Amino acid sequence: MSRRAELLLLCLRYLKKRHAHQATPLPEVRRRLKLIERIVPLPPAGTRTQVIDADGIGAVHITVPQSRTDRYLLYFHGGGYVVGSAPLYRDFLWRIAVAARASVLYFDYRLAPEHPFPAAVEDAITAYRWLADRLDHRRIAFVGDSAGGGLAFAAAHKLRDEGFALPGAVVALSPWTDLALTGLSLQSNADADAMMDVGGLPVLVNHYLAGTDPRHPYASPLYGDPSGLPPALIQVGSDEILRDDAVRLAEKLKTAGCDIEIEVWPRMPHVWQLYARIVPEGRDAIERIGMFLHRKL
Repeated sequence: MSRRAELLLLCLRYLKKRHAHQATPLPEVRRRLKLIERIVPLPPAGTRTQVIDADGIGAVHITVPQSRTDRYLLYFHGGGYVVGSAPLYRDFLWRIAVAARASVLYFDYRLAPEHPFPAAVEDAITAYRWLADRLDHRRIAFVGDSAGGGLAFAAAHKLRDEGFALPGAVVALSPWTDLALTGLSLQSNADADAMMDVGGLPVLVNHYLAGTDPRHPYASPLYGDPSGLPPALIQVGSDEILRDDAVRLAEKLKTAGCDIEIEVWPRMPHVWQLYARIVPEGRDAIERIGMFLHRKL
């Protein structure tokens, strides 16, 4: 592990400990994230960003000089289904575009608790169909982190069940795939995880599901039948509380005969790829994602 990664872990542990046992109201969380948006670095010169309407879904179109016109990444943001915005991801999205030599379409699905399940899944389907109407579906990849990683697989399940053409690949970063919260790593990694607090997950589940069965496959893709889903790459840190969400889904995909690659990175924090500006492991992980997408798209 690099020294920068060690320093990042120390900072994350400090912040986690500082806010332990504090139930911050959701409006305050959102207010703080709006402040953070202001300090996220801008993308480099040559990156083009355009706000668009994808059939009623707010979206941001990102291209870099390396972007091919026939290759797109549909990005599913994380945030526990209750927060998330394009400015928070602007230092990451251009990097994944460069690595994959693709354009990125980031979309804002409706957030809970104002818009509970299945609003996020419905919006994901709408955004994908809007994009697939303009591009060969085999040249589109779903890419998502945390809740967005789970949502990407959930959307793929629903698309397959309804007979729609599937994307060419799925990439999930530290995906949250089990809203029933049954993974053993939720407890075994509770102390080791430098960022995520297992105590906050039930609140997010309640916000998003609003009484829906947490084992519904469009909410928790771990409980779905993955037969026929696209080739997939999953990256997760070994010390994450969501490690088993990723590992168990990968095992289920493999058993179903799907093309699946999983990488468990030693000691990496939740969605460390977003810290690529700081840690080399983030840049290395993004490079590996790019290599995977070159092969599959």
